[in-house]
Amino acid sequence: MRIYIIRHGETARNREKVLQGRSDMPLNENGIRQAEQAGRWFRQHDIRFARAYASPLIRAVETARLAGGSDIITDERLIEMDYGPYEGMSLKNPDPEIRRFFSDFVHQPAPEGMESLADVTARLGVFLEELRDTGTDGNILISTHAIAMKGALEYLTPTSAGSYWSKYIGNCAVYSADLTAEGFTVPVPVPIEE
Repeated sequence: MRIYIIRHGETARNREKVLQGRSDMPLNENGIRQAEQAGRWFRQHDIRFARAYASPLIRAVETARLAGGSDIITDERLIEMDYGPYEGMSLKNPDPEIRRFFSDFVHQPAPEGMESLADVTARLGVFLEELRDTGTDGNILISTHAIAMKGALEYLTPTSAGSYWSKYIGNCAVYSADLTAEGFTVPVPVPIEE
């Protein structure tokens, strides 16, 4: 089994550089184009999905569908980090505590009212372990969000020591990992190009 983890395509809030978190925003035109490009890449490489999972937010569901998923199963554990009172904040001029947190995810705790990164990693880990236990022949698509995706990558890379938190993951970026008898392999980026 191989899993492909994709970040959703662009939304208007991504374009405006606003912390959208759990706001239910659809893909914009560019986001639709990005997700369709991912779908074309998967088809060109003869990658079909036996199952597809998505965050319940519309941007993740749309991305999964456009990238080649069908009969998409939504799962709350794939939802974006809960930004609490900071949801909707402009990242062009964020509050000082957000600026500190985003400048050093590894050493700065999430501001009060936000979900912790440890909690994000834990819920993605529970999802991945359940996925591993169910097993399947074929590929699995997982459509999620930037911070949630980083949580999954952190979980799948025990030696990471937080390196994914500050790594930029663009809209419709894809990582893949294989499930072997020993567990998941370390995820690798998939070079989906225009």
